[in-house]
Amino acid sequence: HEIVRRVETLFAFADRLEARCAAARKQAGQLTPALLAKAFRGELVPQDPADEPAAELLKRLAARRAEVPKVQRGRKPVRAAE
Repeated sequence: HEIVRRVETLFAFADRLEARCAAARKQAGQLTPALLAKAFRGELVPQDPADEPAAELLKRLAARRAEVPKVQRGRKPVRAAE
């Protein structure tokens, strides 16, 4: 009878572990959308008032890009059919 009792105890333990694992999987699936939502709302890190506004950063990047001459890339020569 001791063996049967131990096996039943272990099966009950396995059932509890399985339920906890399923709950953890469900929470993990919800974590990514929640994390993305917080990121888009700017809630992941404290906001620094000294940070440059995005519009200013984009203007600065556009100006820097305009300063650099565009590199002309030529086409690869076409080989004649052999």
